[in-house]
Amino acid sequence: MASKQEKDEDSLVLELDGKQISISHPDKLYWPEEGISKKDLVLYYQTMADVLLPYLKDRPESLLRHPNGITKPGFFQKDAGEHAPDWLQTTSIKAESTGKQVDYLVCQNKAALAYLNNLGCIQLNPWNSRLQNLDTPDYLVLDLDPGENTYDEVVETALAAKKILDELKIPVYAKTSGATGMHLYVPLAAKWPFELVKELAHLLAQRLHGKLPKLTSLERSPKERRNQIYIDFLQNAIAQTIAAPYCVRPRAGVTVSTPLLWEEVKTGLHPSQFTIKNVPDRVQKLGDIFKPVLGEGIDVAAYLKKLKK
Repeated sequence: MASKQEKDEDSLVLELDGKQISISHPDKLYWPEEGISKKDLVLYYQTMADVLLPYLKDRPESLLRHPNGITKPGFFQKDAGEHAPDWLQTTSIKAESTGKQVDYLVCQNKAALAYLNNLGCIQLNPWNSRLQNLDTPDYLVLDLDPGENTYDEVVETALAAKKILDELKIPVYAKTSGATGMHLYVPLAAKWPFELVKELAHLLAQRLHGKLPKLTSLERSPKERRNQIYIDFLQNAIAQTIAAPYCVRPRAGVTVSTPLLWEEVKTGLHPSQFTIKNVPDRVQKLGDIFKPVLGEGIDVAAYLKKLKK
């Protein structure tokens, strides 16, 4: 990755994938308290690109932009916009909510990744499915979303889920949300439609709630579950997004949504332990421990039949 800083224009130019990507205001502090700049964010993502891009390629991306850093409100943007460069891949999809066509950006390479970062995209939000068949997700997701709970209670819930899935012989992989929760993924290999995947996710969520009825909830409204962890199975639908593995979250501490070894999921674990500063070294040491999520998948129909008995 070649680069040069143009002081007079306050920009950094990166040469990536045969393209020159201009990063405006690279020294702008996106995290003032931590002293982390826009340039630091861009360089983190370029360092992590080889492990991150498989979770972004061929997936429509919903943009969450924080062009002025985390101390100012961010905003969502689905359409790539008229100023997107011609080389940037987009895909036109009809939005169910409005009936209008939306040109979603697709992050295929390092150049596109840097372009997103320049827009102020700290967090990356890919679809669960790919362009080859948008109705068949690569994985099932259970999002453990705490209310006024401790992270040790999130850990307790995750371990209960692991026990249930182990008994069913369903492989499951965990990552911190990078915020307050934890994400559990089951590989599907893009063989099953969202309708069946969501049904299976609901059944698994019900079983988990049955094991921890006081600690967990299937109620979507926060008012109905103040001291309970919401088991969110509704992410398993077309156009839904969840923070990508290894992506940075626009939160204090510069936390990263980080894949975990199950032996790490224990009392004392906390998302704040994984940041832009230490995750690259962690991945260099452990490799991409989340990779099986994109590998061989389970037989959803067989498990639906089993769980409905």
